[in-house]
Amino acid sequence: MEGGIKQTYYEILGVAVDSSAEQIRRAYHKLAMRWHPDRWTKDPFRSGEAKGRFQQIQEAYSVLSDERKRSLYDVGLYDSGEDEEKQYSLEELQTMVDDMVYEFQSEPLFQNQSMGMNFDLNQPADWHSQMSLPLSSFEFYPQSSY
Repeated sequence: MEGGIKQTYYEILGVAVDSSAEQIRRAYHKLAMRWHPDRWTKDPFRSGEAKGRFQQIQEAYSVLSDERKRSLYDVGLYDSGEDEEKQYSLEELQTMVDDMVYEFQSEPLFQNQSMGMNFDLNQPADWHSQMSLPLSSFEFYPQSSY
């Protein structure tokens, strides 16, 4: 951390957000060689700094080198404390789906329509019959020439 501001993993490795996997790997190897704690054993003051930087470099590389973790990180959904994938029971998944459907139904577009949606996670969803809307609920405008 510099000046109390948390650096992004990209900043830690000194690469751009759109860097390739190879560019990330090269940057990691360069920084890991530079800040490896074994290189700083003769300088106790810098040894502590090197250990901290090396840990940051390791963490950044572990996320950015994994395509799934990197995707989550890029959209702000990666939790560094949660490397293990959460396993949900069918009941928990059903509750989540029910909550999403409830929130979806409360949107203004659907307030005047009854949409009795029931999902069974053990059966394939029949989205067409569950989600069809009458055409009369849409207004069509002629194409304008901008």
